[in-house]
Amino acid sequence: MDEPAPDLLPPAVAAEWVQPWLDHLALERRCSRYTVRNYRQAFEDFHRWLRRSGLADRAFDALDQRAMRDFVIEAQHRFDRRTLHNHVSGLRAFYRFWMRRGRLERNPFSGVALPKLEKRLPKFLTEKQAEALLTAPTRRLETEGADPFECWRDRLALELLYGAGLRISELCGLNYGMIDEGEGVARVLGKGRKERVCPIGAVAKTVLQRFRDEFAPAKGPGDPVLVDARGGRLSPRAVQLLMKRYLALCGLPMDLSPHKLRHSFATHLLDRGADLRLVQEMLGHAKLTTTQVYTHVTIARLKDVHRHAHPRA
Repeated sequence: MDEPAPDLLPPAVAAEWVQPWLDHLALERRCSRYTVRNYRQAFEDFHRWLRRSGLADRAFDALDQRAMRDFVIEAQHRFDRRTLHNHVSGLRAFYRFWMRRGRLERNPFSGVALPKLEKRLPKFLTEKQAEALLTAPTRRLETEGADPFECWRDRLALELLYGAGLRISELCGLNYGMIDEGEGVARVLGKGRKERVCPIGAVAKTVLQRFRDEFAPAKGPGDPVLVDARGGRLSPRAVQLLMKRYLALCGLPMDLSPHKLRHSFATHLLDRGADLRLVQEMLGHAKLTTTQVYTHVTIARLKDVHRHAHPRA
């Protein structure tokens, strides 16, 4: 039998060990396809390291903590710290899965120290920048004579990302039946297939009504809100590209992503006095500590204002 290509998992390992775990993540844990993809890639990278290190023939529970420390040390030369943390998180999850099923007795990643994560505050737009970006499709329509369908759809995508704080996957998965216009809310499926209610905002609601009434090819409960020119559901990649177009049009940093509009949504709510737990609920964060990072953003801004404006700063 031919050996698998160096970058491919051996079929027996993929079928016996990896696929049942990935199926569990997708079907039982209801992890997003991005999490499943990232964990698969983490395991593939780990198995390549095992082959390079001459450890691929060992049983998974024959690997010890010392070998895993060697893996982490070597991986630091290939990944940034956050990616490494995510990879090890996936590998720990792999071991926990098979330990619960009685096939492995211990997790060699338990207790393995990881490099400390640098504290990074989330990037966000100022309110003025957000206003410029959100109205850019309308300006493009008025000044360039661009396609009205495209401009109103793009405006709607940006308004929903910022007005409702949606993740890009939630935005692209939004159907008309998930929106209650009377209440001004959308019911979306977030991480773990958990449903939450998101206020969409008066401006987003107005843009939605305009797009639906004048441009939507289909508007039944199961029809997607955001569509391409052929009526198919808009992809996350298409949303990323349309945002790049308007960032360039506004002269804003090109490294801003759709997720940064979600950061802006949270930061601006807290800036204006919103309750932290309500913001947590709107974002769909399982833990309050995840939302608290935005309080650090607002505190940092307050300190910056104080430093520049107070005579004794």
